[in-house]
Amino acid sequence: MGREFTFQLQANCSHTHARAAVFSTPHGDVETPRFMPVGTLATVKTVTPAQLKATGAQMILANTYHLHLQPGEEIVAQAGGLHRFMGWSGPILTDSGGFQVFSLSELRTITEKGVKFRSPRDGRIIEMTPERSIQIQNKLGADIIMAFDECPPYPATREAVELATARTYRWLSRCIETHSRADQALFGIVQGGVYLDLRAQAARALAKLDLPGYAIGGVSVGEPPALIEKIVRASAPQLPAEKPRYLMGVGTYREMAQAIASGVDLFDCVIPTRWARHGAVAVQGERWNIKNARFREDFTPLDESCPCYTCQNFSRAYLNHLWRSREILVYTLLSIHNITELIGFTRRIRDAIKRDRFSEEFAPWLTPGASE
Repeated sequence: MGREFTFQLQANCSHTHARAAVFSTPHGDVETPRFMPVGTLATVKTVTPAQLKATGAQMILANTYHLHLQPGEEIVAQAGGLHRFMGWSGPILTDSGGFQVFSLSELRTITEKGVKFRSPRDGRIIEMTPERSIQIQNKLGADIIMAFDECPPYPATREAVELATARTYRWLSRCIETHSRADQALFGIVQGGVYLDLRAQAARALAKLDLPGYAIGGVSVGEPPALIEKIVRASAPQLPAEKPRYLMGVGTYREMAQAIASGVDLFDCVIPTRWARHGAVAVQGERWNIKNARFREDFTPLDESCPCYTCQNFSRAYLNHLWRSREILVYTLLSIHNITELIGFTRRIRDAIKRDRFSEEFAPWLTPGASE
């Protein structure tokens, strides 16, 4: 790990693999465990950077695939990189674009060289290779960049997953060779589908490469939560304890708590803003629909214990009114609350780990069948 990237363990749970740490990057520290909001196109939807900072966000995500299509990495680079372009001074992580290439592109051809696909924006043929993904991410300038990987669908045959996992490892070597910026940490990604032995094998192989950090990918693509839990349990303990571990695309209470118990440090998910755009709010692990008539004359905040701007200033009745009136402000207010809620959950877990009370205080989320 380079001079500007350190990962310092502060506390370990005596009953699980959970740990509290500080991940230092060129643009600031991230206290883990931590939920990271997703800003796909260099913006967390409907939320300004100042509002985002107030939620407790420390590191956010942007997406290589989408930014390559619009506005293009050259424009971002001319602007001074992602941080200046989007007005966010904290750490940023960019996804390699692999998941989007495999999940969003209807016409694609996979070879050892990379993937050719048709742009959903203008129909042109684009070739994304490990080298190209890293070159794009080097120009975008995020603190953490991800290796280009092949994300097999769910379900997939063992043979198909074996081929994809082996190719992901070979592509990682090409990513490492291409990566040219010391101020960016390149994370490798563990694949292996639902096959736990392949997951463990892939994690052990990646661990030998001594990368700045590691991610567990290829989950939340259709598997039941219980299977995701098994995948994480098979993968995380095989990764170096002295490096950050990132579970990609997961953001429910139970999934995060279970993963933290397996030793995962970082999470991201589109849930907070996507729910907000559908009138849904997260309140202490439950999903509420602000459109419901029961909120029309309810003048209490969404959550009296929540410190967010929305809960400190507005009632459920007002939010219900905004939704029924189709006022755009409601997306912002619900997003602010939902982001604060998920970050707050991981912050509370971090505090419990430091007091060695994680397994006791979060037992409801660690038992099989816990509700969201």
